[in-house]
Amino acid sequence: MAHKYCELNGTWFRHPESNQIWSNYTTCVNLQDLSWQQSINGIYEVGYAISLVALLLSLGILTYFRSLRCARITLHMNLFTSFAFNNALWLIWYRFIVANTDLLLNNGIPCRVLHVVLHYFLLTNYAWMLCEGFYLHTLLVSAFTSEHKLVNWLMGLGWPVPAVIVTLYTVLRASSDDPADTEQCWINEGNYINVLVYPVCVSTLLNLLFLFNIVRVLLMKLRAGPAIGTRPSRSMLQAFRATLLLVPLLGLHYLVIPFRPPKNHPWENFYEVLSAITASFQGLCVAVLFCFCNGEVIAQFKRKWDGSAFLRKRANSCTATTVSFIRSTAGPMAGEEKV
Repeated sequence: MAHKYCELNGTWFRHPESNQIWSNYTTCVNLQDLSWQQSINGIYEVGYAISLVALLLSLGILTYFRSLRCARITLHMNLFTSFAFNNALWLIWYRFIVANTDLLLNNGIPCRVLHVVLHYFLLTNYAWMLCEGFYLHTLLVSAFTSEHKLVNWLMGLGWPVPAVIVTLYTVLRASSDDPADTEQCWINEGNYINVLVYPVCVSTLLNLLFLFNIVRVLLMKLRAGPAIGTRPSRSMLQAFRATLLLVPLLGLHYLVIPFRPPKNHPWENFYEVLSAITASFQGLCVAVLFCFCNGEVIAQFKRKWDGSAFLRKRANSCTATTVSFIRSTAGPMAGEEKV
């Protein structure tokens, strides 16, 4: 049961940090469950922080090497940007909102705005993953598609469409009479969560269909004959590897997460850990696979390094030549014999 403490002067006890009247809810909470949830939140925070650093580095690399700019890299950069914003906002949410009981009870406008912006960028993640899937599928089944026009069309899907969906969600939730929709910084799912869930499900299922068709086309090409000089087994392995690389890019690992075990099920804790790892480290996985391990990016770094090494070698050569010339014209230095 929650309770307040009455001071001797007849006023309610105020929390020393917030200077607000403090209600003690500790007796209402299962401390063991609270400790576990804090551990799960810790996994989220660590994963989002590491992913954010990796994503910012990736964006810096792709921005610096302008020769990498193409339709595919443009899509990657938009996906990385949506991930970076989403990860940063989740870190703010877990650090400053979830653990602050007083802030949740006050239900101020800033924390509700943060909730809305956070879920907008969450939807942009799925929208840009859908754009990646549609782009790859279109190029595979239609060889004469204009990549420039296709990317321009996808720009109209990746950022504006989630804004429309989140605006509808915000209006419905703000106008609701149910306290579950309007209180505690909207931390509860509320009655209108499906407005966000349905588009996410549609995006994931479409990407699954795209992946099936991509695999089907790859297998058809393999049956027609492997690449010249490549063994069939190696071609099959390359196709399988390419398929696995598409899973984090298209967000298909989320197909496992919706099947949450019942409360107190033996697999419940495993599910929560798996969910925290896959959600928070996806940005890191995408950055590593499609930037740090990208052959084109590695080639750019090698070219940059080789160019720098050549300039250093040339500068050293010029310095040595200059010193030799000066010494030859000035005569022998002290301690040297003239030959």
